[in-house]
Amino acid sequence: MPGPIQSIERAAAVLRLLARGSGLLGVGEIAAALGLAKPTAHGILRTLQGVGFVEQDPATGKYRLGAALGQLGAGYLDANELRSRALNWADALAARSGEAVRIAAPQHGDVVVVHHVFRPDNTEQVMAVGEALPAHATALGKVLLAYDAELAAAVRGGGLLGSTHRTITDRAALNRALVEVRNSGWAGEIEEFHTGTAGIAAPIRAHGGLVVGAIGISGPVDRLCDTHLRPRKALVGKVQDAAHEVSRDLGAAPEPRSHG
Repeated sequence: MPGPIQSIERAAAVLRLLARGSGLLGVGEIAAALGLAKPTAHGILRTLQGVGFVEQDPATGKYRLGAALGQLGAGYLDANELRSRALNWADALAARSGEAVRIAAPQHGDVVVVHHVFRPDNTEQVMAVGEALPAHATALGKVLLAYDAELAAAVRGGGLLGSTHRTITDRAALNRALVEVRNSGWAGEIEEFHTGTAGIAAPIRAHGGLVVGAIGISGPVDRLCDTHLRPRKALVGKVQDAAHEVSRDLGAAPEPRSHG
């Protein structure tokens, strides 16, 4: 059995040390307290600062616990922050694709729309912000199911209800679909939620690759799919590009694009 990873143990020790004190600590103080070389302590602090777990006081250069630690109990990125970081990219995706754009996030076992950009054709449309989507019957939901074990458990516990004759209601079939989502990096749905409507979505990631939401487009099947009823590759690429850009703004490392 592999042993403990020393760098993680040291990072945890730094966090415990900062949590114990009431003030700010410098690199030298932290290194001395933990028996570390100053360059090692500095590297750990810079890494923890990069993910928001520690903050550096600009006046003194010393360190304290960061605000991101307080978000761990919530489990997810705040929906307002996700929306604010994604606004420009969602608008751009709507313009480039000609379709409606929605961003969804997992909230208390549901998939909830947190941002909605109307299709840019001036037709009558209904705002979907706040709408809870069936996770197994939508592209946005399938993306989140593929990466969120808690959401997947909630869906399994509630059963797979059919919205149309094309909705996946078999657990084995859904599991296969989610494996494909993880392999390809995007999800599609064709008339699984509403007859005549299709969707394409991709994951939004934060620091460390954690999936915190999904962005996608929805529209008529004949516009989103080819003659073989497969999502058009060009649209898949546009959705994935938008997801990568939002993820980059949230601090996620770049990942290979797979438009196939």
